[in-house]
Amino acid sequence: MSFFERLQGVFLGPERTFGALAAKPVWIDAAVVVLASLIAFNLVVAPYSQQDNLRLMKDNAALKDRMGEEAYAKLIGQAEDMSASSRAIRVLVSTPLLFLAALFLQSLLLLVLGRLLSIHGTYVQVLSALVHASFIDKLLGNGVRLALVLARKSVLQTSTGLALLFPRLEVTSTAYVVLSQADLFQLWMFGVLALGLAAIFRIGFRKALALSYGMWLLKALANIGIGLIGMSFLR
Repeated sequence: MSFFERLQGVFLGPERTFGALAAKPVWIDAAVVVLASLIAFNLVVAPYSQQDNLRLMKDNAALKDRMGEEAYAKLIGQAEDMSASSRAIRVLVSTPLLFLAALFLQSLLLLVLGRLLSIHGTYVQVLSALVHASFIDKLLGNGVRLALVLARKSVLQTSTGLALLFPRLEVTSTAYVVLSQADLFQLWMFGVLALGLAAIFRIGFRKALALSYGMWLLKALANIGIGLIGMSFLR
């Protein structure tokens, strides 16, 4: 299947598409497109993210007391003085590293968990399925998120998860961090991924769903932990 057939198939014919990928796994072209779109998204939202961080840090008495007045003033100054070129370099360096590390690690974990259910399947097959399933979250999902960020002029106050239903929640609250993980596009992505895992490991769809959403749960718990640690610094 060509790249555009796979791109369309993930949304319109996922069972056939992931069956074809299980038979003949490819992933590099899909990963390049996803990574390029992710870099573009991060470059556009970076100024809004910078302003969000400044708003959280400015006039934060608890943070000032914890760091000391001199260190606090230096932190604020660095955040305010960050240039567009510095933001761009940070995005261009960090985005590929984080994306590829997450992609390879999640594929490995899925393969290990899949081995508990089946003797079939290879790492490349799982990698191919995962990167194609990410079209849903990284292309369509980020397209929706970008529209929301541009409308609200904020990244932190933008969510496509359950947190969207509770607009009065503080973005630094535990509830907001937890509810944000129940993201519509992430849930859709891992549901579709189950079709690929079923074909790769030659298991029933219910088992594949349990495997896929088990991976989502592990990822969500890791993100919640990281989010709570980060937000605790600002409380």
